[in-house]
Amino acid sequence: MNQKNYQRELEQLICQNEASGAVPKLLLHVCCAPCSSWCLEYLNPHFDITVYYFNPNIDEPEEYRRRVAEEQRLLREMPLQRPVQFLEGGYIPEAFHELVRGHERDPEGGERCGLCFEQRLRSTAEAAVKGGFDYFTTTLTISPLKSAARLNEIGERVGKELGVAFLPSDFKKKNGYRRSTELSREYGLYRQDYCGCVYSKREAEQRRAERQIETTSRTE
Repeated sequence: MNQKNYQRELEQLICQNEASGAVPKLLLHVCCAPCSSWCLEYLNPHFDITVYYFNPNIDEPEEYRRRVAEEQRLLREMPLQRPVQFLEGGYIPEAFHELVRGHERDPEGGERCGLCFEQRLRSTAEAAVKGGFDYFTTTLTISPLKSAARLNEIGERVGKELGVAFLPSDFKKKNGYRRSTELSREYGLYRQDYCGCVYSKREAEQRRAERQIETTSRTE
């Protein structure tokens, strides 16, 4: 079976909207400013966007607030064609920990991550229904470490359940991830090497320690 090309589906939908003159309302879930930068640059000419910041997986309040502030700064400084609104969901890390109870030792990208993705996408879909949006989607597909197929499957399923359309995407395609790194440098955005939860942070720290050991071994 051929793998779906979600980015092509998005481009076709944009072409259809442009042909009809429609500018749909889009609720865009964002995980951080670096990931949202290219998504905003790409989507803004075609959609009336509201950014939805909902990331209860971020364990440390200081880290959470820093990421919120960077997203808000990016929206102030980025010269976007259409104004973009900002909506912050509740910060409820206890709900994330309850959700993933029993999956603390799952590897990065395992079932724990799937539960986290669905929690964030479901909240976005609920907010989209409440706000009368035409579509909802997430910037998470820009990460080379995250499966676009998995995220799109969750989004489509949740959208059908709640009655709001999920906008397909694979934002890493067509050099999207590279462009996000360029924009991050241009705006001096705070970047992280872990997703946000304490479990991904531990794995990132372990990777850094292993790299340091390898570097030390080569120089001895």
